Amino acid sequence: MVAPAPALHTTVGGNSAFHNFNNDFAHITDANERRRLALAEIDRAPFGWYHVRACVVAGIGFFTDSYDIFAINLVTSMLGIAFFQNSVSKGSIPTTSDTAIKVATSGGTVIGQLGFGWLADVVGRKKMYGLELMIIIFATLAQALSSPSHAVSIVGLFIFWRVLMGIGIGGDYPLSSVITSEFATTKWRGAMMNAVFAMQGIGQFTAAIIALIVTVGFKESLLTGSKASTCTGVCQLAVDKMWRVIIGFGAVPGCVALYYRLTIPETPRYTFDVARDVEQASEDVQAYKQGKSHGEPDEITRATTNNQAAQELEIPKASWSDFIAHYKQWRFGKILLGTAGSWFFLDVAYYGLGLNNSVILSAIGWSGGHNMYEVFYKTAVGNLILVCAGAIPGYWVSVATIDTLGRKPIQFMGFTILTILFIIIGFAYNKLSGHALLALYVIAQFFFNFGPNSTTFIVPGECFPTRYRSTSHGISAASGKVGAIIAQVVFGPLRTRGAAPGATGAAASPWLNHVMQIFALFMLLGLFTTFLIPETKRKTLEELAGEVPGTPNYDPSLARYTAGAQKSGHSSHEGIAHETQAEKIV
Repeated sequence: MVAPAPALHTTVGGNSAFHNFNNDFAHITDANERRRLALAEIDRAPFGWYHVRACVVAGIGFFTDSYDIFAINLVTSMLGIAFFQNSVSKGSIPTTSDTAIKVATSGGTVIGQLGFGWLADVVGRKKMYGLELMIIIFATLAQALSSPSHAVSIVGLFIFWRVLMGIGIGGDYPLSSVITSEFATTKWRGAMMNAVFAMQGIGQFTAAIIALIVTVGFKESLLTGSKASTCTGVCQLAVDKMWRVIIGFGAVPGCVALYYRLTIPETPRYTFDVARDVEQASEDVQAYKQGKSHGEPDEITRATTNNQAAQELEIPKASWSDFIAHYKQWRFGKILLGTAGSWFFLDVAYYGLGLNNSVILSAIGWSGGHNMYEVFYKTAVGNLILVCAGAIPGYWVSVATIDTLGRKPIQFMGFTILTILFIIIGFAYNKLSGHALLALYVIAQFFFNFGPNSTTFIVPGECFPTRYRSTSHGISAASGKVGAIIAQVVFGPLRTRGAAPGATGAAASPWLNHVMQIFALFMLLGLFTTFLIPETKRKTLEELAGEVPGTPNYDPSLARYTAGAQKSGHSSHEGIAHETQAEKIV
């Protein structure tokens, strides 16, 4: 005689604002069916304040990331004045040192994306989330307090701390994307993930604002220096204070978000599919809705249920052999190739376009000056103009349309328009007026962000199975940062080929037109890789992972899961398929 299944644990509490979802499923003994219903509850949940809270907590991380990366472009010229007055370059940081400091961040980011991406799949999203932000905060403050000595140069210190900061920034990519994705409602998942990523634009804007504020604050001191080489005494002291304030401010928003990151619950999808803790996952659904750090299941019931679930849950366990077997299948491997390839081709041109900033600022009259106050003031305001004109509108138009137009059409459109724009800039560069160049630059910035810069972040957080979602996102993001390193190391020096010593503005970049032509090719290649990725709009993560029969991504190796679910009286996958179709209709 078979003993009856133990009664599952119920909890007290719940009201019209915070429904007790755990009790809805506590009577269900089949682990697969319970998983399906709990995840469907997350997918179908109406957009609420807990979704806003998730976006803000994740978004502040990207705000900090973008601020720190963008701020260094404003700070390196200040480092030249503060620490290189007695060098050959006299008041200017050597080009090799400038490049090394900027590449150090990208190098560290690659390590963080791969390392934290893998760890989040192995030990959990919750355990890693917040750790990467602590690294960013610590490294940021360390940079702001750095000074050279006889034993180590300021460049060496900055490279060390920016590699460490880059590791933290890299970890934020897969973690923020995956956590937002796994907590999001299906209908608005794209907008939520895009809103997180769009905080990069706000970070860039804030970096320029802080630079402007400190410039105005030290105006009297800066007026004493007519140029970088003569900015000594009170002028040099003011600049030394300025760069420390700009860099150090980057730690402030991170400190605000740290508590909330450390107290989020584990994502129910990870707890179900990787940890295989059914009771904890069910409780965490309720905890997330109520803004709690974790659910609190009855430990005896939890042990009994999890022992039963270990036999019933048929989602494959994560392992290197399963990882290789999964991606050896072309229909899954091509998706990883598509996300990694798209991000790589994008970042080569995206970071490369930043090489054009000095030319653009010169064209609109926001570069140079009669004294250091005018130089720093024009640089800050000029960057504000560029960010506000193209980048920020592009981010938020993407947020507004991503769940209507879809990811793939936006990425395809973006790569197509960017290919055309780079062809125009590259082949007609010498015939374009400054205002025409500015217009093309702003349009390019707009379609980077209302295009592949947003979608390459979103799609990898949706289209992979839970057990490898973070690792796969990390691989894709790291591919992009390798492209960024190539843009900085290869195309940076290439654009100045043949430039006369001391040349400024357009004369300092005689090969810029050829570099733009090369970028057009990269955008075209990005367009081709877009064909490899799936459309993820209004599809559940389980459907995209290949769990739902009758859908394009269905993985027959999961057929046992369907059969196991039918023990409860009906197919879990059929239920998911019906819900998915209903969501599409809505």
